[in-house]
Amino acid sequence: MSDTDWIGETFTSDAGWDHLETLVDIGNRMAGSDGERAAAAETRDALAEHARNARLSEFEVQGWERGESAIRADGEPVAALAHECIALPRSPADEVTGELVDVGHGLPEEFADADCEGCVVMARSDVPDWYDRYIHRREKYYHAVEAGAAAFVYRNHVEGVLPATGSVGTAEAPIGEIPAVGVASETGARLSRRYDGDAVTVAVDCETPDSTSRNVHAELGPDTDERLLVTSHVDAHDIAEGAMDNGAGTAMVVELARALAGREHELDTRVEFVAFGAEEVGLVGSNHLAAETDLDDVTAVLNLDGVVQGRTLECYTHGFDALADAAERVADRFDHPISLTPEQGPHSDHWPFVRRGVPGYHVTSETGESGRGWGHTHADTLDKLEPRTFREQAVLLTDLAVTLADGTVDPEPVDPSVIADALESQGLAEGMRITGDWPFDG
Repeated sequence: MSDTDWIGETFTSDAGWDHLETLVDIGNRMAGSDGERAAAAETRDALAEHARNARLSEFEVQGWERGESAIRADGEPVAALAHECIALPRSPADEVTGELVDVGHGLPEEFADADCEGCVVMARSDVPDWYDRYIHRREKYYHAVEAGAAAFVYRNHVEGVLPATGSVGTAEAPIGEIPAVGVASETGARLSRRYDGDAVTVAVDCETPDSTSRNVHAELGPDTDERLLVTSHVDAHDIAEGAMDNGAGTAMVVELARALAGREHELDTRVEFVAFGAEEVGLVGSNHLAAETDLDDVTAVLNLDGVVQGRTLECYTHGFDALADAAERVADRFDHPISLTPEQGPHSDHWPFVRRGVPGYHVTSETGESGRGWGHTHADTLDKLEPRTFREQAVLLTDLAVTLADGTVDPEPVDPSVIADALESQGLAEGMRITGDWPFDG
């Protein structure tokens, strides 16, 4: 094979895209479900075609199974259609009534100005353009908990009668403290217009069985102690196909395994592919691996979560200059843009490693939209993605993986205090403390 034959093979390969179709056709891949376990087994088998030692590792996880949910006023449903209102995963089962308080975008300042005690609190899923940082759903939820709210309503900002989902709960208390539902943008507008200040009832029915999840592993390259982790997550929310979040990322891991098998002679460091389970309910699978791994042996993490949604890759580099330089080298080599963001991003499977000082990327893609767009809604379906974009990004990410594993890049780990300081300077520490995700001090 010539130095460039792999590019043509990658651009005409069906391995990754076929696996993406396999994943979306499974159906429900919620953490701890039979579908998630089936997706892990399918991913193991797909990786086994290209890499060695393909295997599953199982761990315990708090299960959560959806029942009926509703918002009612004067005894009547506020949502015209049942799918306008859905429970947020890991909400407790409960039915409560309280005065509806609309806190807008759910900024800390808006919570401070509102009287939420005993109320049903509604917050939008986005933040205004002028605000200086992103506020995660769980931060808004725990602001509501801290303010004494009786229930939480998460209003999607994306139009299209699409309620937004996403988990609540913490590592110490996996089931949240107050019932929580997501509603469509239009339903939230109706709530605010007709019932702000009036009594409404939030009802959530669900089951919370003990369960298990699985991480998927496979390897290529020399059998070195040091290893590059190429990762994704195999689970998805139960309300959609999970094509963008994160079927595409796991399919890309399979495609990179196929491509790197043809460039294995260029690798000086072992490459371990990991498709994590239970990402959507608190990064459980990646936390499990990070806790049992000698992190001195992990040279870097290349985490794929949100690829293929937009044509241009976006790499969060978490302040690691060597990672930014490596991505720039790939972009220059192919004369193809790759967007670089040096800030911290604590919301995917790279994070259990990065917070401990391990160099890591979160690779997503530019969409030009505020927030998740179709993600975490019923509309996260395969038809939103393009094979052309998948293949273009597979070429870039294959070369980036080789660049990280061929001995020409040596990103230095940092003391975790460096990561903590960066989170403080970027205004992210406040929200992480509220959600129980701050691991650096008491």
